[in-house]
Amino acid sequence: MSRAFVKEQDVESFEDLPDRQISELPNDVTIEGMAQINAALAAARAAYAVAQAGDDRSAMAAASRDLRYWHARHATARVVLNSDDTTQVHFGSAVTILRDDGREQTFRIVGEDEANPSRGTISHGSPLAGALLGKRIGDTVKAGNGDAEIRNIQ
Repeated sequence: MSRAFVKEQDVESFEDLPDRQISELPNDVTIEGMAQINAALAAARAAYAVAQAGDDRSAMAAASRDLRYWHARHATARVVLNSDDTTQVHFGSAVTILRDDGREQTFRIVGEDEANPSRGTISHGSPLAGALLGKRIGDTVKAGNGDAEIRNIQ
């Protein structure tokens, strides 16, 4: 839509975008998660600079909101190094489970911002991660509507 047809009150509303919600959970991250936060922060800074150069107030507002979010996530991030202990599940562990329907799945427990279940990573705040943390090979945990046995920990 041409900016000629945007009402001034609509333009001003872009400047007041609500902040992205920040979780109350500890901001534990893996080394890779910290790199992702740094990349997102750099991308937000670049987007803001481009928007500012183009005098695009709506893009500046969106980039500013992202900058606030990623700056807060960076400031509160606590890098948790991978544990060498593969006898029990820790933050950063890759855990293979066998569900009672026969499916075998492997998930790595990571920080909230880096979690992507379709890529095999789950947030440490998720119910499945909560069930897995501290458990050992052979233990059974609640997984969705069924149970799952821990088959491997890396």
